[in-house]
Amino acid sequence: MAQVSPSFSPGSDSRPSPQLRTLFPDYWRLDSLVRAEVTDLPDTVLDWKSERWGWAEWSIRQQASHMASVPLRWLISRWGDQLFGNNMPMPITAERYATFDSARHDRRLDDRVFWEIDDILGALDEAIAIARRVLTETTVARARSMVVQRSLTGQWDLMRSVHPDGISENPETGEMTGMDLVATFRHIQFEFYTHIFNIQRSKMALGIAPVVRLPDAGYHTVEGWDSGLPEFGAAVGDLQN
Repeated sequence: MAQVSPSFSPGSDSRPSPQLRTLFPDYWRLDSLVRAEVTDLPDTVLDWKSERWGWAEWSIRQQASHMASVPLRWLISRWGDQLFGNNMPMPITAERYATFDSARHDRRLDDRVFWEIDDILGALDEAIAIARRVLTETTVARARSMVVQRSLTGQWDLMRSVHPDGISENPETGEMTGMDLVATFRHIQFEFYTHIFNIQRSKMALGIAPVVRLPDAGYHTVEGWDSGLPEFGAAVGDLQN
């Protein structure tokens, strides 16, 4: 269960506005989408990687670990001072957060704490519960008024093209300087869709049928993204070597 403070209340905006959750109903099933694709897979499948495809550089286990870390790396690392300020405690301790944003592992959970897939899914539940709390207790109006800064990179320049709003630029340099909380939750959601898609591609390459039907959304839907599907069973031989 997520360690959320009962006094957490970021949605202090008094203007009439719906909860932010009304824009993101899929946060109430994202964990189920991940769980459906990874449950009961053997370690040989969970840990399969390949140099044949760029999307296969991370294993299914690593893809799931990344997704479990994404919500808190954004909501605490980038948004913590705004969401949990005014003397309100963070939803998890600094020590616990360090296991979600591991210094030893690239944008993933700490493998020493979360290695078994059930432990990774437990961390995912914890992170999603905190995200749902923010979505429930923050209004859309407040979320639109909050901004964090993010530098422009080649990858982000491609990714931001699917955001209809919430991204602001420096009019003089063209560098992106602002991302509101709505765009942040959309970004996290798109990350999930894309990494679940990668898991599905890994399974297809290994001759395992995907389980869930993803919405037509996510960064893998961007023109210019590597979204090709492998031939079904193309890497089955890897598991026999």
